[in-house]
Amino acid sequence: MSRLRRMAAPLVLAVGGGLFAAAPAAEAAPVTCDTTSTPYTYVVTYQPGTRASAVDKELAAKCGTKVAYYAEIGVAIASSRNADFQQKIGVYRAYSGGKDVASTSGAAARSLGAVKTLEDTRSVAAAGDLSAQQWDMKAIHAPEANKINQGSHSVTVGVLDSGIDATHPALKAAVDARSSAGCITGAPDLTPASWAPTTSDHGTHVAGTIAGKDPAAGFTGIAPGVRLASVKVVNDDGYIFPESAVCGFVWAAKHGFQVTNNSYYIDPGMFFCSREPGDAAAYEAVRRAIEFSTHHGVLNVSAAGNSGFDTTKQTTDPNRPHPVDSSCGILPKAIDGVVTVSSVGYAGTKSSFSNYGEIDVTAPGGDFVQAPPAGEGPACPLSTTVFGGQYGSKCGTSMASPHAAGVAALLASKFRGLPPQLLARILTGEADVVKCASTEKECTGPAKNNSYYGHGLVNALDAVR
Repeated sequence: MSRLRRMAAPLVLAVGGGLFAAAPAAEAAPVTCDTTSTPYTYVVTYQPGTRASAVDKELAAKCGTKVAYYAEIGVAIASSRNADFQQKIGVYRAYSGGKDVASTSGAAARSLGAVKTLEDTRSVAAAGDLSAQQWDMKAIHAPEANKINQGSHSVTVGVLDSGIDATHPALKAAVDARSSAGCITGAPDLTPASWAPTTSDHGTHVAGTIAGKDPAAGFTGIAPGVRLASVKVVNDDGYIFPESAVCGFVWAAKHGFQVTNNSYYIDPGMFFCSREPGDAAAYEAVRRAIEFSTHHGVLNVSAAGNSGFDTTKQTTDPNRPHPVDSSCGILPKAIDGVVTVSSVGYAGTKSSFSNYGEIDVTAPGGDFVQAPPAGEGPACPLSTTVFGGQYGSKCGTSMASPHAAGVAALLASKFRGLPPQLLARILTGEADVVKCASTEKECTGPAKNNSYYGHGLVNALDAVR
């Protein structure tokens, strides 16, 4: 954990048996700061509880300005034009994802659609009965669960993503504007435009899986009775930087969310290493924010990732040229208490793209090589999109995670006030066991907790009964 440097105490000298205060040092020269270069946003760590005035003073002295400060966890969001701002603060205390991206030669902006989610680009008109195409809901017994309990309106699920289209017919009754915020800058923005989707319908798709309901189209999500909060953490280039995630988790904690869904990994690296310069600050800031949310009753659910590898055996980062060891992890899923979700396709086996290794549960995320029979829907789960109230399909662990979050919301509705640790225990305990198949050579571990499927496939019906 980063520590503030101790301020130097006045020097006292003993001369001939008497005490004399040293002469005051000459006044420091005024700091000259860069006022023309591109500003970048940083997470900066302090001791939790550090006064805001002390934060302001240090940032000003080192050519930064405060964007937000979360005193409870000792994390500041700062902006600076100075190229050496990180060095001035300390390389283990400050980090900028935006500067990291800009300093990488030839770095190109990535989008959730192109890199983090595998999309079936077909859209489906909102006419007709879409329930016949929702094989993913049938796999986890959501239709039967809906007949018993659709979730409580007093339960809020935060969708930390690219924004939710609150005008969509399936979502307009669920989205709570008062609980929604834009967190792109690292400071919460409550204006509706700040949490609405702009360049991606990823968050809208996720939201429909959790709590969508459109009787006219025959579409129903897992927990249509709960409320949704749109917490926008994805910028228009498709990046989720540490400051946005910190803002999102703290917002969830302070606004009484019971569950959050996190269908992303924090950029620009896939892995952040807690002992590396720069990375250490990002890792610590996100860790504190997640632990703060957990302490305040939030169960955080996260996608495992779509690289198709064992995250426990990676020795290199696919996105950045640095080694990966046991001190490194994919954020947010690497933090204790976060429920990590792998993906299965129509056949019920691990999706070809799904990461594995440290998995808690699995859920439908689709797979192009596990195509359903004709009439049972696309290979990728069907959900809401922003294209004029339409529906479309996407594949990815991004789609598996909201299935688990939806089931968690049903549990939170039934067991009101239950701590997130116990909600997670019930979620995993009620999952349907999925054993490693004899052909799955890389799948290791017992039937009830293995590297592909964790404790098994989430079950909505068991959650409500």
